[in-house]
Amino acid sequence: MTYGRVRGVYLPRLTDALASSMAVYGIPLLVLGTTNSSSLTGIAFLMAWAPRLCTFALAGLAVDRFGPARVFRLSATARALVVTLAVPALAAADAGTAPGLVMLLAACAGCLTQFSYVAAESVGAVVGRDAGDGAHRVQSVLLGIDQAAALAGPAAGSVLLQWGGSGGMLTAIGGLSVMSAVVTPRMHQPAAPVPEATGPAVRGWRTGWSTLRALPALAWLVAGLALSNLALALLEAATPVIVVQQLGRPSASVGVVWSCAAAASLLAVAASRVAIDRWGLPGVGRCAALVTVAPCFLIAHTGSYLAYLGLVAVFMAGDSVLTVVLRTLRSHLIPAEVFGSTLSVTVLILLMPYPVAGLLMAIISPAALHTTITVCAVLQCLGLVCAFTRGTRPRPRHARHRK
Repeated sequence: MTYGRVRGVYLPRLTDALASSMAVYGIPLLVLGTTNSSSLTGIAFLMAWAPRLCTFALAGLAVDRFGPARVFRLSATARALVVTLAVPALAAADAGTAPGLVMLLAACAGCLTQFSYVAAESVGAVVGRDAGDGAHRVQSVLLGIDQAAALAGPAAGSVLLQWGGSGGMLTAIGGLSVMSAVVTPRMHQPAAPVPEATGPAVRGWRTGWSTLRALPALAWLVAGLALSNLALALLEAATPVIVVQQLGRPSASVGVVWSCAAAASLLAVAASRVAIDRWGLPGVGRCAALVTVAPCFLIAHTGSYLAYLGLVAVFMAGDSVLTVVLRTLRSHLIPAEVFGSTLSVTVLILLMPYPVAGLLMAIISPAALHTTITVCAVLQCLGLVCAFTRGTRPRPRHARHRK
């Protein structure tokens, strides 16, 4: 059973996570190398994230109707086909058509990544239920796989892009996607349910929104962390421009930044478990907010690559601890019977800053980038102050739903 789980669950999860991580961080870098334009890099970031938000509900409905294994296999196959076709197309494109092809690639990759992500999460949930008392072990392995992919993906993508060009990185993404599709077992596909009207899905969204409005503490916390995500998303979109154009480093250095940040996040998440046991969730959350806000202000004024790398790593470490705090408080505050609907709404709100960050990158000039980061740091600070003065007060009337 262990071998079957590694072969049929962990391996496709790893290959898909690596392909997704390389695409998310590598395609904006590809745009910068192709166009040398910070505005088009921002548009590519927008094109990668906007479809993910638009297809969030559609991906969930597809998984419910056709089964997670089938959706995972089809989305991985489609992504492999898209990047395979993009390799000769980009090689033959001239300076006028190449940016449009890369934008189309970013949109397609973002959409397909959303489908594979939702399907992979659903497969993990199915395997966790099958594991019974060992469900927590399965989930811990899946979380470790995602974090390892976030550590290795950006570095591998940037190195392949620098030494092998766009063809090298896209070929690697396509190969990993093919492997994901091939090793996905059919046994994890449940029988397709009877198609239903869209009414239940609409009611689910309405239930989520009404529950969120009825929980001001949760609403403040989600709003504060959404503003924090705006600063994070802007850093993700701006890092290729800052590192390559302003700091004069090779493209591989961009991947090193995010790999170091992922390593710092791993250490911070491990340390947060002990810290929360000792000092409590609100105290650790406030310290993490401070650790996250301070580097964001300093990043706007750094002129050294090593300083930038260190500040981003500290920022991501604090942000990872904030994610632990959010998930823990969310599980306490949301009543169990409406948890799924409310979770979908909160995830949508937390992801909305990403296309906004891409839009900001598209409309501002590189000279105004540091000022924009400072403004986002101010908004982040205000949001987290509100979140941890209002968002850490659970309401007693929902205590019976807590776990």
